[in-house]
Amino acid sequence: MQSYRSTNEYRMFTVLWTKFQEEVHMKNRSTRFTILTLLLTFALAFTACVAVAPETGGDAMMEEEGGFVVGVSNTLVGNGWREQMICAIKAEATASGLVDSVVVVNRNGGPTEQIADLEGLISQGVDAIILNPTDREGLNAVIESAIAQGIVVVAVDQAVTAEGAYVATNDQTAYARLGAEWLFEQLGGSGKVVEMRGIDGVPADTDRHNGFMEALANYPDIEVVASTFTGWDPSTGAQQALDLITTQEIDGIWTSGIDYPVVEQFQVADVDFVPIVGADNNGFVEQLIQLADAGLMGAAVTNPPAIGAVGMAIALDALTGNNPPHETILTPQVFTTADLDALNAIYAPDEQVGWSTYVDIEPYTSYNGSADVSACTAPGE
Repeated sequence: MQSYRSTNEYRMFTVLWTKFQEEVHMKNRSTRFTILTLLLTFALAFTACVAVAPETGGDAMMEEEGGFVVGVSNTLVGNGWREQMICAIKAEATASGLVDSVVVVNRNGGPTEQIADLEGLISQGVDAIILNPTDREGLNAVIESAIAQGIVVVAVDQAVTAEGAYVATNDQTAYARLGAEWLFEQLGGSGKVVEMRGIDGVPADTDRHNGFMEALANYPDIEVVASTFTGWDPSTGAQQALDLITTQEIDGIWTSGIDYPVVEQFQVADVDFVPIVGADNNGFVEQLIQLADAGLMGAAVTNPPAIGAVGMAIALDALTGNNPPHETILTPQVFTTADLDALNAIYAPDEQVGWSTYVDIEPYTSYNGSADVSACTAPGE
């Protein structure tokens, strides 16, 4: 069900109309023949554009068969969360029956690299782009260029401010605030804590830090003795945690999703656990269940990578004229060691440690749960 506004015919139509307007404003009579020629070409192009779009009422003019090509831009490789995000995008594309192919551009990089990747996807003529943005505003120019060419753009996990872009995120501010509030309460409102952040400067990290600070403002006797940037890299987070717990007095640790490697370092160093906040990573959930009797207290705050699938559903809604809202925010849930039954309900013994089992997000996802996401297969693959 492809919108005629994303087709080559429409783009040719736009170019011809612009050229016609330029010619009309020329005063030289010798241009009259050129104008007549352009008028004829313009009429033919317009007829072709309309022929692509059967009447459905209103502004929605679609093909019913789908056949979309969707580009994906990811700039963090080797991270389980991002891997599952891409797999969820592929799973939803396959389940929808509307997508012919998913073009994934996947590498480590910052805004400069992502701008180049987005330009590459635009040049390939994709119908939609789903990106996990490296900057809230720095990508706006290339995103708005894509939108101007009829490409639907959806930012997932982190927000952008580009006009016309769709945004689908987990509430990152709430993610941090809820986890930090749990931690501070476990400490009785007093103690020394560590804030283990993600990547400096990216929107999700900024939002989470703001949420952490919102919670901290209500607990004046909580002292932040260290704040690190893990890069959301498990090995980096593990080394930082080991250095901290063996050199400083620490009463609690808040992590931006680098959780199960942190727990492991307490075992490596053979020191007593402190309360730890993490995400709904399967490995962390398993630790909270299995090590509860050993004294581990923790909170897993949901931040499902299936937000990628939500982004795919929104892109397809936009392409098929269903007019989705431009902002979709998922509210996180908190699972703690105070309710082991709830933790057991979200734990998947066969799932990867860095993946979430929280994959079905109503009403957006249409695939068959974790099995389809784990298959990580896009149409045509």
